[in-house]
Amino acid sequence: MSYQLRKLTTKKQVDSAIRDTEDKVLLLRFGKENDPVTMQLDNTLTKNEHLLSKMADMYSVDTDDVPVYTQYFDITITPATIFFFNGQHIKVDWGTADHTKFIGSFRSSQDLIDVVEVVYRGAMKGKLMVTSPLEHGSVTQYSLLYKDI
Repeated sequence: MSYQLRKLTTKKQVDSAIRDTEDKVLLLRFGKENDPVTMQLDNTLTKNEHLLSKMADMYSVDTDDVPVYTQYFDITITPATIFFFNGQHIKVDWGTADHTKFIGSFRSSQDLIDVVEVVYRGAMKGKLMVTSPLEHGSVTQYSLLYKDI
């Protein structure tokens, strides 16, 4: 289903999308096109893209195409969804250790709509971090592993 989402395939395209999207939430889905969970997320995004078009722009980014951002956002588990507003990275308190991205697929279209709306309203008020409207059980739980270099 990701063929229906607009794709960003280079760092320059991702930079441009982040810089040029104004007064809308920019949702970047990082993942692998053939991954079943990514396909499920793409399906949810595609179904709701028109409904959320006044609040958000959605793009798919393959993690292999833009390794700079994959490394920068520490995307080791896919799919990962990252939100921006007017060039600013908007963090969401999901109730997990990592506030920079949403890991996995949204359980329902309504979950996606609720998150985009909360990010949009918070960003319009100048907030750089918002609290997730999703119930704690709706968010994929995982443990962060740190290794010494």
